[in-house]
Amino acid sequence: MFDYRLKVFHTVASRLSFTKASEELHISQPAVTKHIKEIEIQVGSKLFDRKGTSIQLTRSGKILYEYAEKIRNIYRDLEFEIGQINQQHKGKLIIGASTTVAQYILPEILAKFNSYYKDIKIELLTGNTETVSALLKEEKVDLGIIEGESQSSYFDYKTFKADEIVLAAKSDHSLAHKTLQLKDMYDLDLIFREPGSGTLEFIQNRLKEKGINTNELNTVMQLGSSESIKNYLLHSDAMAFLSINTIVSELKNNSLAIVDIKNFSIERDFHFILPKGEQSELISLFLRFTE
Repeated sequence: MFDYRLKVFHTVASRLSFTKASEELHISQPAVTKHIKEIEIQVGSKLFDRKGTSIQLTRSGKILYEYAEKIRNIYRDLEFEIGQINQQHKGKLIIGASTTVAQYILPEILAKFNSYYKDIKIELLTGNTETVSALLKEEKVDLGIIEGESQSSYFDYKTFKADEIVLAAKSDHSLAHKTLQLKDMYDLDLIFREPGSGTLEFIQNRLKEKGINTNELNTVMQLGSSESIKNYLLHSDAMAFLSINTIVSELKNNSLAIVDIKNFSIERDFHFILPKGEQSELISLFLRFTE
């Protein structure tokens, strides 16, 4: 029911990529461009700015994205409320989720899901990406949501939500509002997640692509959760790469700040990790709910 052109815009804005949007929507990149141009003509304003190989939302684009998100959620709620009239869903769904997703993204979704499907019991198990993958392989969870990059032939993968990993420090840090060069990384005290963490794997891979060997960085400590890292940062001059989803509150209350690195960003997608083959009705229902 979500207007298709608006869906195309929402996908491009979420991914900040015409290529990723075309792959996700299974249409050509020229078709994506055509839909965006039609919307720009309709609203009378440019929606994206190109900066090198990347794109950014314009001020008009940001406003439209906010409203597109609201419209998308309204349509989704409408469809599920009407669906509830004719269907009764019961059962239990066990979800395994990596720490970032479980703490900062899933609670709101699960609360909303439960308001519609009170007869579906959900159990949430939390661990890093490696742990969640093992739980699914052992059939101890029905589906997983991970933040890692490694993929296994045992499972199917489906995009869940876009994310960005940023370099963060306490707001009164001497470098908090400056732009660093990549080579400056070697002069910083850094906190990283524990081995097996999908976030750690993703950061290491992106830095390696830019010629930065994380083994040569000054790693002060490795901690097992984003909460531990955030609290450590508040009491030290160390910095850490964290999902933007984990520091929303700290950015709002100005206890943490983002440290920019010139010509470097870390964007990723969280993924559903699923058993191979046709999914159960409950899994399919949950996947549709999160679209």
